[in-house]
Amino acid sequence: MKYLIFGSKGQLAQEFINFFEKSSIQYKPLSKEELDVRDLDKVVNVVKEYKPDVIINCSAYNQVDRAQSFPEEAFSVNTLGVSNLGITCKEFKIFLVHYSTDYVFDGTKQDFYTEEDLPNPLNKYGESKLLGEFFIKNTLENYLIFRVSWVYGKGKQNFLYKLNQWAAANSMLKIAVDEFSVPTSTRTIVEITLKALKQGLTGLYHLTNSGYASRYEWSKEYLKLKQVDKLIYPAYQSDFNLPAKRPKWSVMSNQKISKILNTDIPLWNEELKLMVREMDI
Repeated sequence: MKYLIFGSKGQLAQEFINFFEKSSIQYKPLSKEELDVRDLDKVVNVVKEYKPDVIINCSAYNQVDRAQSFPEEAFSVNTLGVSNLGITCKEFKIFLVHYSTDYVFDGTKQDFYTEEDLPNPLNKYGESKLLGEFFIKNTLENYLIFRVSWVYGKGKQNFLYKLNQWAAANSMLKIAVDEFSVPTSTRTIVEITLKALKQGLTGLYHLTNSGYASRYEWSKEYLKLKQVDKLIYPAYQSDFNLPAKRPKWSVMSNQKISKILNTDIPLWNEELKLMVREMDI
């Protein structure tokens, strides 16, 4: 089995690379600089040359607020780029793994979101990711789309890295107490993705750690584990006046994938402890 990874510099791709290195799995990682998914000809040429069995798409434009002001950037990567991958995978009969987001939902449901719930994104980023899903579903039969949320791991592209920076520079931190989702580790995503591939699953699934938290709860738990003593003020989402509107409740259920794979996905706080201890995030 040969894997081709797009977006190799991102935190999720790096987690795949670390796993593949330890497992002696054949793979080829490509960064945005080496291959831009928006360039269909280059995507086709690389696939022709390497002949992968599976493409793992970790490339994404995830600057949520910037996407609101410059939506063409988000749509070019998250929609056009994904469409290019779908076209290529169809032509060469390659299995595609793609990652979407909890931001396809509007936050109005008073329960866990399931795969059967209708999306209704509140911002341009969410719209661009939802359109990417649409193109895959309408192009391919052999694919896996995983909606993930509040992803963190080794690297600088996540909320916890920013939280560390804020804590180093400020004596008091304002964190939203009315924004809820599921903190999800890159390790969990990689483990479940590979289990799903091994069992031959196809389709769309919600892939998160278990349980849920507010950003405030997540921040408090993380800084406690890091033994960082800071005053964390419970602010409201509206206090930050950000360009892009976020869903206040984007908690997704992982029961479907857990049941199919017959696996227990760790609670977000249990996984966080392991990630802090074992990976020093």
